[in-house]
Amino acid sequence: MNNNQTIEKLKQMRLGAMAQLHFQHVKDNLLSDVTADEYLALLTDHEWEDRENKKIDRLIKQADFKQKASLAEVSYADNRNLDKNMFVRLGTLNFMDRKENIILTGASGVGKSYLAQALGYQACLMGHKTIYTNTARLLKKFKLSKVDGTYLKELSKLLKADLLILDDFGLQAFDNHARETLMDIIDDRYNKTSTIISSQIPLSAWYDIIGEGTIADAILDRIVNSSHRVDLKGESLRKGVLMKE
Repeated sequence: MNNNQTIEKLKQMRLGAMAQLHFQHVKDNLLSDVTADEYLALLTDHEWEDRENKKIDRLIKQADFKQKASLAEVSYADNRNLDKNMFVRLGTLNFMDRKENIILTGASGVGKSYLAQALGYQACLMGHKTIYTNTARLLKKFKLSKVDGTYLKELSKLLKADLLILDDFGLQAFDNHARETLMDIIDDRYNKTSTIISSQIPLSAWYDIIGEGTIADAILDRIVNSSHRVDLKGESLRKGVLMKE
């Protein structure tokens, strides 16, 4: 058996991790230490794990998170009004299986974005396509897409995301375009995928922020009725409070 040819064929078949491990075993003369079945399983597992790790890395990069956040680093301090049992359950991502949403509200700096991104990061680790974006920036992007004719294409991209995270919701007033775009996004994803929304604006004020009663009613009906709500309290974590358990 020509091992060099085998390694080259594995590479050509895009089995790079398998080729690398086989080369190492040949080089170190380790082939006699395992049976044929064990060796095949070893090579297969190594290739599988390498591809899964690359997939996760790709999903995290495509999500475009603002910061690296981890569920393990979330603070459950008493003054935060964050129920650990509830949030740990959210961390299992069962809400995504049920196509439910999450609404995170609270003052600036209390950790809304961190919690949203921690859930998003966990979704990537579990193989889910995730998109994180600033709400105002996304709506501006869609406004331009109507001009260049790519609006429906951009909507389709969001629908393909298993989890959409809309950060800093409601910081800028909604004009007619923004309202209609938000309605299209929420309506497309309703009962199909999950959305996380974080906002400094209390949920009770969202109706007025969105404006135009009929559209506001339709948007809130699709978001709120199928959502888990977290209203964070406490001082700004940006003042030096570490986010650790």
